[in-house]
Amino acid sequence: MEEEVIPPVEVRRQLALTIAGFAALLGVGLVLGAQTSGPGHRLPFAFIIFGVQLLFVLAWTMAMRPPALLVVAGISAVVAALADVTAVQTDVAGLAPLGYLAVGGFLAAVLGQLVRRVDRVRVTDSLGATLLIVVGVVAFGTLIVLSRIPAGTQAITVCLTASGVALTVARLTDAVLPWPRLAPQVPRGAAGVVAGAMVGTLTSALLGSYLVAPFTPTRAAVIGLVAAVTAVLSDLAVGYAEAGRLMAGEPPTMWVARHMQGPLGGFALAAPAAYAMCMLFL
Repeated sequence: MEEEVIPPVEVRRQLALTIAGFAALLGVGLVLGAQTSGPGHRLPFAFIIFGVQLLFVLAWTMAMRPPALLVVAGISAVVAALADVTAVQTDVAGLAPLGYLAVGGFLAAVLGQLVRRVDRVRVTDSLGATLLIVVGVVAFGTLIVLSRIPAGTQAITVCLTASGVALTVARLTDAVLPWPRLAPQVPRGAAGVVAGAMVGTLTSALLGSYLVAPFTPTRAAVIGLVAAVTAVLSDLAVGYAEAGRLMAGEPPTMWVARHMQGPLGGFALAAPAAYAMCMLFL
């Protein structure tokens, strides 16, 4: 018996270019916002982060559709606001308060789903989706904490520039050369993922040559590599998750949310990666 051949999903060039533009704009906004942050003057950056968090909540809740969607979205937005306020107001910059908020927000979202009887059956299956949404919004708050640490703003600049360049180059490459295809149902090519990570790392190394100590081209390249790889792999994982939902027979998600999800998820994971690399290397 012959195996059924699955026709590959078409790679839409215009869509890839649009996502690349969104990733570039998001990266520029976050990097420029970090430059406004300084002692006693962190609210502008916090407002920018909160706007990105709301975009994240919108995209990821509409894409993953957990039970009690509005409850999860509302709790996640509240957690995002509390995380930003906490990151700005705490006496000592650290991630512990944000961790407590993430745990509390996750438990509140799960309880909100359990309240409605119609949603109880799906709660167990949606725990991962709920956790990703809550942790994702809190992850962006680590950028505010990082901006309060010596050399933190420079680390944000290096890591998020590397991430933005990596995501943009990966999507631009998909528009031109989506080869070799990683999976028939995922409209992405390995060339884009590799090229994005490499160009992002090179960009961070160039930035490191212009920044003051403790940055060097080598250190900047290392932390930029981690951020760039984290971002492009997160973006790729979103594509696999969406393909899995479609193959399982679930209806497609909102068009805009589906294509914003990857870059937003990439930056969400790049943020704590930037914090960790700053602590380890700087």
